[in-house]
Amino acid sequence: MSRRPSLALAAVSIVATLVLSACSSSGGSSGGNVKNSGGSTDAAAIAKLPAGLQHGGTLKVAADASYPPNEFFAADNKTVQGMDVDLGVAIGKDLGLTFQFVNAGFDTIIPALGSRYDLGMSSFTDNKKREQVVDMVDYFSAGTSFMVKKGSSLNPSTVADLCGKNVAVEKGTTQLDDVTAQSKKCKLTILALPDQNEVNLALSSGRADVVLADSPVNSYVAKQSGGQFVIVGKIYGTAPYGIAVPKDTAHAGLAEAISMALADLAQKGTYEQILQKWGVQAGAVSSFGLNGATS
Repeated sequence: MSRRPSLALAAVSIVATLVLSACSSSGGSSGGNVKNSGGSTDAAAIAKLPAGLQHGGTLKVAADASYPPNEFFAADNKTVQGMDVDLGVAIGKDLGLTFQFVNAGFDTIIPALGSRYDLGMSSFTDNKKREQVVDMVDYFSAGTSFMVKKGSSLNPSTVADLCGKNVAVEKGTTQLDDVTAQSKKCKLTILALPDQNEVNLALSSGRADVVLADSPVNSYVAKQSGGQFVIVGKIYGTAPYGIAVPKDTAHAGLAEAISMALADLAQKGTYEQILQKWGVQAGAVSSFGLNGATS
């Protein structure tokens, strides 16, 4: 399972102060403001936090709410929900913090870390390119799968099997990188769209022959489609998801604190419960290291 590993990374703004706010929303595109409602905290992890957060505070967490079941809008079309949100809220409780999730375009998140947002928690695959500009706290494992309309004869094992096809992917994702590289070897038509909802619509309308996305996401969409979409071929490119943390001095220690909080949640059983709730327990990992990209 692996949405979004390699994004064309813009330079991340390095700022001297956190984007902490007592309880403000994100202006423009809105998401869920999920506050810390109490619960046990991890004193050792809290001690690793920046001094300004050790007695509580709010972190703005950006997520592209078009990627169910990891991050997507609730029925009110405003509140961001999903596996990443539940896990973020649990991390916040463990650290005595409020995680305020806001919707943002996927390819805009990393460049805005440290200025507009404190964290990016949006199914980011940890890779070497991203690690150059942000720290990644690994917490999940995913790969890419292929989704087609029912009745399609496609059964791909790799992107090389997509030659001559119309392929829909979300902008800023590893999947876009993969098909772009393949287009230099054979002719295929790439539909790079702003969010996953538009990608799925392209498949439904017949503009695309196949959709590439992270396997838990494609699996969820296929199940929700009532048989309209099916998963075919083989999953490829398994890699860790990472929570993106700015590499500036204002956020020093935050990545390590989040890693420790995740280990604490795993020990308590909370981590596994959240993954089971969203049906993505197959992506569970047993350790939560920093910057663990293999490519």
